[in-house]
Amino acid sequence: MSSSSSFVRSAELEWDTVGDGVRRKILGYGPDLMLVHVEFHKGGIGALHHHPHRQVTFVARGSFEATVDEVTTILETGDCFFVAANLVHGVVALEDGMLIDVFTPAREDFLAAARTPARQGLA
Repeated sequence: MSSSSSFVRSAELEWDTVGDGVRRKILGYGPDLMLVHVEFHKGGIGALHHHPHRQVTFVARGSFEATVDEVTTILETGDCFFVAANLVHGVVALEDGMLIDVFTPAREDFLAAARTPARQGLA
């Protein structure tokens, strides 16, 4: 796995649509760490899922119903949640909002999806 540039300009990156009303940009990353900007329209869902990565998510804007390991709560701007490896988690946007996800190690599946021919405008 490579690493991102030392300086990343979000305006120069394309969004990846990852669900109805959900899109993301992969920002800085290296083999052991990744930062991802995720935007949601009201009602957008980050479906319940799990992965071997540890994750901390910061609510940069809006409010979300967040579930981690079968516990659900409402989080608002400035709040965050932590997900240990392999715990089931997900969110529902209660209004338009933005999350900042940090993963360790980096999500190679996200990088692979961003390199697909359709994403690169080659399809």
